[in-house]
Amino acid sequence: MRAVKRAPITAALLLAACGATLPRIRNVNETPIVQAGTPVLRSRAAEVAAKGVATPATKALVAKMIDTMRKAPGVGLAAPQLGVGLRIIVLEDRDDLIALLTPQERGERERIAFAPRVFINPVLRAIGDARATFFEGCLSVNGYVGLVERHHEVLVSGLDENGAAQTWRVRGWPARILQHEVDHLDGTLYVDRMKTRSFATSQEARLRYAGKPIAEILKLFGL
Repeated sequence: MRAVKRAPITAALLLAACGATLPRIRNVNETPIVQAGTPVLRSRAAEVAAKGVATPATKALVAKMIDTMRKAPGVGLAAPQLGVGLRIIVLEDRDDLIALLTPQERGERERIAFAPRVFINPVLRAIGDARATFFEGCLSVNGYVGLVERHHEVLVSGLDENGAAQTWRVRGWPARILQHEVDHLDGTLYVDRMKTRSFATSQEARLRYAGKPIAEILKLFGL
């Protein structure tokens, strides 16, 4: 079956969806994930106005975000990573990505597969005081990772792409993904939170730490 061709997502449409004045926005149909150094990654993203939530422009942007996330591949993406300064995130974890980890790594990270989730104007709240530290990477800091401490459990509330209110209480890896993506909406990158001595290329981190228990990794860095 031939795919239906989507109308271009223009800056004007996105401005209308947001209901606010934003800097000039690049055409997200170009798809590339913007990299660290791009101003939109260091600015607070704008709220999506109620009238702009369930519009064709917003739904097309969400579809583009999910497609880009999957092709990267990644487990989460925020609208600013496509150069769009709006408070929208998508996330998904898949069995084929989780299968790259050892059973021990999957257990330590509490990493589970889940279907695509969309949050517009998300509000995140930590549950309890427990925290966990693991390596984290970012599609906008391509090729690098670092150890980041995050809340173990969180509650997120917001709207889906149809404007329906939703909440999600999660722990482990899904909670980490949520915190990482919501950070993007506030102009924060994981490098702002990481243990700086752990910063490494993805290749070096795989060679030196893949398969090791997280307790052993933390001990190596004196954490």
